[in-house]
Amino acid sequence: MKVYTELEVWKESRILVKDIYTMTKSFPKEETYGLTNQLRRCAVSIPSNIAEGCGRRTAADTIQFLHVSRGSLYELETQLFIALDQQYLIKEDFDLIAKQILKCKKLINGFINYYKKTK
Repeated sequence: MKVYTELEVWKESRILVKDIYTMTKSFPKEETYGLTNQLRRCAVSIPSNIAEGCGRRTAADTIQFLHVSRGSLYELETQLFIALDQQYLIKEDFDLIAKQILKCKKLINGFINYYKKTK
């Protein structure tokens, strides 16, 4: 098994984190401790849980952390819809990040399926 820093799923989720941080820099100041913070924390949890899962001793433990990571992707997606509804970002920016979220979802699902076969 590769170390987690070599995994495409981990690398792509870091790109997503960078995109979220860049996007939220333009959010209103009153959202600093609201939606901005929520989006950033949620995004950071995705590669963090992938890394933590890879550090676990059993496939079942790893799968559990990958499920948490996948759940955070869905949470992030929902928060982006809310940001779009509030007109904190434009549709084009939303679409770009949604595309990266979809890529991460596919990679995480594939990684989960891989680990299920190793159990």
